[in-house]
Amino acid sequence: MAMNTEYAAREPGRTEVDALAGATLLEFGSPGCGHCRAAQPLLASAIAAHPGVHHLKIADGSGRPLGRSFRVKLWPTLVFLRDGHEIARLVRPDDARSVADALAKIDVPA
Repeated sequence: MAMNTEYAAREPGRTEVDALAGATLLEFGSPGCGHCRAAQPLLASAIAAHPGVHHLKIADGSGRPLGRSFRVKLWPTLVFLRDGHEIARLVRPDDARSVADALAKIDVPA
């Protein structure tokens, strides 16, 4: 699956996220966040090598339950899941290598 460039129209619930099968990257951020915009080329580069990873781009903010359930404090926060379980997390990544390394941890053959 390709990288999502738009924030999801509907925020999934935590139960829905916990039930996801396979490799999933949750990207928490905000359209107006400069750190989020700066991370996009890094994400695009790393995700291109992992087409099997499902990417959910979630607009976060005050009162947004999914971000609170993952204890998101800063944007962007990347949560790497395998079968609904958190395997790795990056906050404000500044290099594609760290993103690629985290993706490699979740993108394993089924």
